Amino acid sequence: MALQNIIIVNGNEFSFEPGESILDIARRNSIDIPTLCHLKGASPTGACRVCVVEIEGARSLVASCAAPAANNMVVRTETAKVITARRMVLQLLLSSGNHNCAVSGSAGQNWTEFQMKAQQTEDTAELCPVWGDCKLQDLAFRYQVNGERFNPTDTPYPMETVNPFIVRDFSRCIQCGRCVQACNEVQVNQAIHYGYRGASTKIIAAGDRPYKDSDCVFCGECVQACPVGALVEKDARYQARPWETQKVRTTCTYCGVGCQLYLHVKDDRVVKISGVPDVAPNYGSLCVKGRFGYDFIASPDRLTTPLKRVGERGEGKWEEVSWDEALDLIEERTGDDPLKLFKKAVDNVKPQVEVKSRRVGGSTYQVPMEVSSDRQQSLAIRWLIDGLDREAGARAVTSR
Repeated sequence: MALQNIIIVNGNEFSFEPGESILDIARRNSIDIPTLCHLKGASPTGACRVCVVEIEGARSLVASCAAPAANNMVVRTETAKVITARRMVLQLLLSSGNHNCAVSGSAGQNWTEFQMKAQQTEDTAELCPVWGDCKLQDLAFRYQVNGERFNPTDTPYPMETVNPFIVRDFSRCIQCGRCVQACNEVQVNQAIHYGYRGASTKIIAAGDRPYKDSDCVFCGECVQACPVGALVEKDARYQARPWETQKVRTTCTYCGVGCQLYLHVKDDRVVKISGVPDVAPNYGSLCVKGRFGYDFIASPDRLTTPLKRVGERGEGKWEEVSWDEALDLIEERTGDDPLKLFKKAVDNVKPQVEVKSRRVGGSTYQVPMEVSSDRQQSLAIRWLIDGLDREAGARAVTSR
């Protein structure tokens, strides 16, 4: 029988599998180790140094996200030495660039009073667009630090606003690398990378060109991964603060994959869309349509009530009717319950299997796969709508 690997974290023993990092073990056992650069599913970098911990016998603090666990290792996550190091890192980050959130200017003031004062002015454009939803700000509050200890440094790069979906504010970038990992390792688009060196380092696309002139497909994975306000959805910028919105989980309607997403709703209007993490089939990732294509929801051209044809086919004359009238009309013409009729139509076109490409041993094979129930329903409704659209188009052409 194989011996069990044991690690001791804050005086408690935990088992682990070979290859697991200290951060992995801590999170699995509900031990909070803060981090700004770690991205689930990507290679650990230890770039931010916020997740440092103290290991018995080690000469210096180590980044828990990149440090593999060892048998009988003794780890402490919140010692005075660790907290001092984290405070130093946060102070350096806050003094570099334009992090004008609620932690700025707080020296000498009562912490609670300062937060209340900041909330009173949160609607000003001078505050960061992700104020209230920023991991750097959260950690600054947690460790009660600001950027006033060191002389502030400015970024030499202007804000990029020339693409239709994403605002890139280099003055708020902390060089954590999460966006690069999200693009290259999660979505595998290979559109952005690190560029230049030293104080001039920045995240670049296509040899330091704007996103619109690069290989970026605008999936928005980098925006969702950004822990600060360096990458923000253009249409969602300054539209709402997190506590003003309600998250509603739903299924993307653009294709039959069935991606799970959250609608961020304020005053009955969708202001932002994000992926649902750790849930199949998309596990938080979205495409450009799923993340940014929601303006149709509030479009004045969208049908919100049933339409009844008036006159002959092809004349294009319609009048609005209530849902009760529409259902009564269907029942009158078919002699069947409208809802049962719709369910029967959906069941009739639901696919049981679909063919997908699979790469095996250097060759590609077409393999039949069972379709999940959610995907069956999504595909069926989509095919019914597409069929009706094609039929309507054919009738319009015939009537000319």
